[in-house]
Amino acid sequence: MKQSRRIKRMSRGEKASTGAGLNLVSLMDVFTILVFFLLVNSGSSDVMEPPKNIKLPDSSIETKPRETVVVMITPEYILVQGEPVISTQEVVGSKTAIIDAVKQRLLLQRKKIIGINTKTASQSKEVTILAHRTVPFHVMKKVMASCTSAGYGKISLAVIQKAKSKG
Repeated sequence: MKQSRRIKRMSRGEKASTGAGLNLVSLMDVFTILVFFLLVNSGSSDVMEPPKNIKLPDSSIETKPRETVVVMITPEYILVQGEPVISTQEVVGSKTAIIDAVKQRLLLQRKKIIGINTKTASQSKEVTILAHRTVPFHVMKKVMASCTSAGYGKISLAVIQKAKSKG
Protein backbone atom coordinates (compact mmCIF):
# COMPACT_ATOMS: atom_id res chain seq x y z
CA MET A 1 0.00 0.00 0.00
CA LYS A 2 1.27 3.39 -0.91
CA GLN A 3 1.89 5.86 1.96
CA SER A 4 0.95 9.47 1.69
CA ARG A 5 3.49 12.25 2.11
CA ARG A 6 1.99 13.23 5.44
CA ILE A 7 2.41 9.76 6.92
CA LYS A 8 6.05 9.63 5.74
CA ARG A 9 6.78 13.04 7.25
CA MET A 10 5.22 12.04 10.59
CA SER A 11 7.19 8.82 10.75
CA ARG A 12 10.45 10.74 10.16
CA GLY A 13 9.64 13.03 13.11
CA GLU A 14 9.10 10.08 15.43
CA LYS A 15 12.50 8.62 14.58
CA ALA A 16 14.29 11.89 15.29
CA SER A 17 12.63 12.37 18.70
CA THR A 18 13.55 8.91 19.97
CA GLY A 19 17.27 9.57 19.44
CA ALA A 20 17.35 12.64 21.77
CA GLY A 21 19.69 12.24 24.77
CA LEU A 22 20.33 14.06 28.04
CA ASN A 23 21.67 17.60 27.69
CA LEU A 24 24.71 17.71 30.00
CA VAL A 25 25.56 21.39 29.52
CA SER A 26 22.92 22.68 31.93
CA LEU A 27 23.76 19.94 34.43
CA MET A 28 27.44 20.94 34.32
CA ASP A 29 26.46 24.59 34.88
CA VAL A 30 24.53 23.65 38.01
CA PHE A 31 27.44 21.63 39.40
CA THR A 32 29.92 24.43 38.63
CA ILE A 33 27.78 26.95 40.51
CA LEU A 34 27.46 24.51 43.42
CA VAL A 35 31.25 24.01 43.60
CA PHE A 36 31.90 27.77 43.60
CA PHE A 37 29.25 28.28 46.30
CA LEU A 38 30.84 25.62 48.52
CA LEU A 39 34.34 27.03 47.97
CA VAL A 40 33.29 30.54 48.90
CA ASN A 41 31.33 29.53 52.00
CA SER A 42 33.79 26.93 53.30
CA GLY A 43 36.20 29.64 54.45
CA SER A 44 33.74 31.40 56.75
CA SER A 45 34.96 32.96 59.99
CA ASP A 46 36.30 29.81 61.64
CA VAL A 47 39.45 31.50 62.90
CA MET A 48 39.24 34.71 64.90
CA GLU A 49 42.15 37.01 64.12
CA PRO A 50 43.31 38.92 67.21
CA PRO A 51 43.92 42.66 66.86
CA LYS A 52 47.51 43.81 66.55
CA ASN A 53 47.49 45.65 69.89
CA ILE A 54 46.70 42.46 71.87
CA LYS A 55 49.31 39.75 72.42
CA LEU A 56 47.44 36.57 73.40
CA PRO A 57 48.92 33.68 75.41
CA ASP A 58 49.73 30.38 73.68
CA SER A 59 47.73 27.17 74.05
CA SER A 60 47.31 23.79 72.38
CA ILE A 61 43.51 23.88 72.16
CA GLU A 62 41.78 21.74 69.53
CA THR A 63 38.24 23.19 69.24
CA LYS A 64 37.40 26.09 66.94
CA PRO A 65 35.86 29.31 68.30
CA ARG A 66 32.13 29.98 67.96
CA GLU A 67 30.29 33.20 67.14
CA THR A 68 30.10 35.05 70.46
CA VAL A 69 30.15 38.53 71.90
CA VAL A 70 33.80 39.65 72.06
CA VAL A 71 35.31 41.60 74.98
CA MET A 72 38.89 42.80 74.43
CA ILE A 73 41.16 43.92 77.25
CA THR A 74 44.11 45.96 75.99
CA PRO A 75 46.63 47.72 78.23
CA GLU A 76 44.76 50.98 77.43
CA TYR A 77 41.03 50.14 77.10
CA ILE A 78 38.36 47.51 77.62
CA LEU A 79 36.30 47.11 74.46
CA VAL A 80 32.99 45.31 73.85
CA GLN A 81 32.47 44.30 70.21
CA GLY A 82 35.27 46.68 69.22
CA GLU A 83 33.82 49.77 70.93
CA PRO A 84 35.80 51.27 73.85
CA VAL A 85 33.88 51.15 77.14
CA ILE A 86 36.31 52.13 79.92
CA SER A 87 40.06 52.59 80.33
CA THR A 88 42.00 49.72 81.88
CA GLN A 89 43.67 52.10 84.36
CA GLU A 90 40.26 53.07 85.78
CA VAL A 91 39.48 49.39 86.34
CA VAL A 92 42.84 48.79 88.03
CA GLY A 93 42.18 51.70 90.39
CA SER A 94 38.56 50.80 91.21
CA LYS A 95 37.63 48.79 94.30
CA THR A 96 34.36 47.33 92.95
CA ALA A 97 34.18 43.70 91.80
CA ILE A 98 31.87 44.47 88.85
CA ILE A 99 32.62 47.04 86.15
CA ASP A 100 29.27 48.76 85.65
CA ALA A 101 30.19 50.23 82.24
CA VAL A 102 31.03 46.78 80.83
CA LYS A 103 27.86 45.28 82.33
CA GLN A 104 25.67 48.02 80.83
CA ARG A 105 27.31 47.67 77.40
CA LEU A 106 26.76 43.89 77.45
CA LEU A 107 23.10 44.38 78.40
CA LEU A 108 22.79 46.88 75.55
CA GLN A 109 24.52 44.43 73.21
CA ARG A 110 21.80 41.86 73.83
CA LYS A 111 19.20 44.38 72.63
CA LYS A 112 21.25 45.43 69.56
CA ILE A 113 20.48 42.53 67.23
CA ILE A 114 21.19 43.11 63.56
CA GLY A 115 21.25 40.00 61.39
CA ILE A 116 21.52 36.29 62.09
CA ASN A 117 25.15 36.26 63.34
CA THR A 118 24.47 38.94 65.96
CA LYS A 119 21.29 37.16 67.04
CA THR A 120 23.13 33.85 67.43
CA ALA A 121 25.96 35.47 69.39
CA SER A 122 23.57 37.38 71.64
CA GLN A 123 21.21 34.48 72.35
CA SER A 124 24.04 32.04 73.13
CA LYS A 125 24.78 34.05 76.32
CA GLU A 126 28.42 33.33 75.62
CA VAL A 127 31.29 35.80 75.63
CA THR A 128 34.88 35.48 74.42
CA ILE A 129 37.50 37.53 76.25
CA LEU A 130 40.67 38.54 74.40
CA ALA A 131 43.13 39.86 76.96
CA HIS A 132 46.65 41.10 76.42
CA ARG A 133 49.08 38.84 78.24
CA THR A 134 50.37 41.71 80.40
CA VAL A 135 46.89 42.56 81.78
CA PRO A 136 46.70 41.68 85.52
CA PHE A 137 44.45 38.79 86.46
CA HIS A 138 42.36 40.87 88.90
CA VAL A 139 41.29 43.04 85.92
CA MET A 140 40.27 39.92 83.98
CA LYS A 141 38.42 38.67 87.07
CA LYS A 142 36.43 41.94 87.25
CA VAL A 143 35.59 41.69 83.53
CA MET A 144 34.46 38.06 83.97
CA ALA A 145 32.30 39.04 86.97
CA SER A 146 30.77 41.84 84.91
CA CYS A 147 29.98 39.39 82.09
CA THR A 148 28.23 36.93 84.41
CA SER A 149 26.25 39.71 86.10
CA ALA A 150 25.04 40.82 82.64
CA GLY A 151 23.73 37.29 82.00
CA TYR A 152 26.60 35.89 79.93
CA GLY A 153 27.26 32.64 81.80
CA LYS A 154 29.63 30.97 79.34
CA ILE A 155 33.01 32.67 79.23
CA SER A 156 35.80 31.66 76.87
CA LEU A 157 39.33 33.04 76.93
CA ALA A 158 40.97 33.47 73.53
CA VAL A 159 44.51 32.15 73.09
CA ILE A 160 46.95 31.61 70.21
CA GLN A 161 47.05 27.99 69.09
CA LYS A 162 50.61 26.76 69.04
CA ALA A 163 51.83 23.85 66.97
CA LYS A 164 51.67 20.40 68.45
CA SER A 165 54.98 19.17 69.76
CA LYS A 166 56.21 15.88 68.33
CA GLY A 167 56.89 13.34 70.96
